[in-house]
Amino acid sequence: MLLALVSGFALSQAFRTITAIMATGLRAEFGLSAQALGVFAGAFAFAFGTMQLFMGIGIDLYGVRRTLLVAFPLCIAGSVLSAMAPGYGTVLVGQVLIGVGCAPAFLVCTVFIARYFPASRFAMVSGVAMGVGGLGMLFTGTPLAWLDQQSSWRMGFAVLAGLAMLAWLLIFWKVHEPALPAHPAHSAPHRESVAGAVRSFGALFLVPHTAGILLLALTTYASFLTLRGLWLGPLLIERHGYSLVASGNVAMLSSLVSLFTPAYFGRMDPGPARRRRWLVAFTVLMAAVFATLGLARSEWLDVGGSIAVGLLAGYMVLQYSDVRSAYPAAMTGRAMAVFTMAMFLGVALMQWVTGLAASLASERGADPYVAVMLTIAAMLAASALAFRLLPAPVRAD
Repeated sequence: MLLALVSGFALSQAFRTITAIMATGLRAEFGLSAQALGVFAGAFAFAFGTMQLFMGIGIDLYGVRRTLLVAFPLCIAGSVLSAMAPGYGTVLVGQVLIGVGCAPAFLVCTVFIARYFPASRFAMVSGVAMGVGGLGMLFTGTPLAWLDQQSSWRMGFAVLAGLAMLAWLLIFWKVHEPALPAHPAHSAPHRESVAGAVRSFGALFLVPHTAGILLLALTTYASFLTLRGLWLGPLLIERHGYSLVASGNVAMLSSLVSLFTPAYFGRMDPGPARRRRWLVAFTVLMAAVFATLGLARSEWLDVGGSIAVGLLAGYMVLQYSDVRSAYPAAMTGRAMAVFTMAMFLGVALMQWVTGLAASLASERGADPYVAVMLTIAAMLAASALAFRLLPAPVRAD
């Protein structure tokens, strides 16, 4: 059942990383600026992020299966609309529909793991699920670049629509809600009204350690996805003269290494006592990599740095473990929903801000990619500092 759920997450991973390869075609057909391209990429993440609260309520009240089966058809509809879009506005609406449809895709996986696997295995199983789900990003590397070059970006959306339909059918066939294990940590929350569930989300924001968790969540995954899903293709094509397929090869290599590191970091989880220090240290290291990408302007460093970002991105699985241990079991679904909401609102924010930074730099005759990479590095460093200084969860020793 978990593998069937992960198939939906894999399609979500594909949709959120298409812009890096489709950017050239979209710019040529619709005459988009860097800022408009950032808005296009961020539309998916904004829709995805804003729906997390509602998806968390749906999962807690109606279950993993029904929530995903109801939402995912919007992803298929958005893909078809995008493939047929006559203009920029229509393809933007398509991105929003895809974002809403994909909104529960990984949340259902993390809640399923939290409810039906022991807490000691949460980080490891989540890491494996993230790695397998990351296979979706491989399609948006060389295969999508080749398809785009042979046909158009519209054909990419059409193929993804077909794959999304197959994933929905697999989930419908294979996924059923099992009984919760007879263990206090996995006891099912009592049935409550939708209004009561909405009010209960407010309690999460009143917990002192929520602020630090959410501020870090705004930038970590956003940094990886802003590079891999938006700027990597344009960076290699415009700065170093790569072809679309060559840039797709680099994107696929970065995605490939990112498949394995979540499981590795999940196995290496140091536990609550040291996990938060690891999160700060790796976030600072990620900021340093982006600063190097911005300042070095070397072809080999740009290629190697993008692969390094894929390698380091696996540490973000520890954030899920941090959230899992920071809140009571009965709040798991909505705590994960708020965390995921922050992650994807952060993606939308970072993609919009970096698009603005690139446009401003271009207007002043500066290298837009220096502005993009340094902006990402600064946002990562600021969130690491906030996470370090704001209150942490109180551990029960």
